[in-house]
Amino acid sequence: MDRKSSQNINKVAVEIFNQVYIVKGTENIEYIEMLAAYVDRRMRMIEQRNHSLSVTKVAVLTALNLADEMNKLQEDYDDLVKALEEEKRNRTV
Repeated sequence: MDRKSSQNINKVAVEIFNQVYIVKGTENIEYIEMLAAYVDRRMRMIEQRNHSLSVTKVAVLTALNLADEMNKLQEDYDDLVKALEEEKRNRTV
């Protein structure tokens, strides 16, 4: 039996940008709600800067902003791992 099928699937209704979505996942309900609230806040921030954007454009711009954040965090993480590996190599020499 794989790991996912042995876990409970949570189902929660969340509201993002005035739309209700049913989200299913193995994460706890509070975590899913926190993610939805974060996406909602980010969408509202983008919409506040330009009220004429369609919902689709707000969603796409939000996705681009979040992808940019994730990419920068991944780069920072990769740099940190490299620095730690270098430090470890220097200690063993």
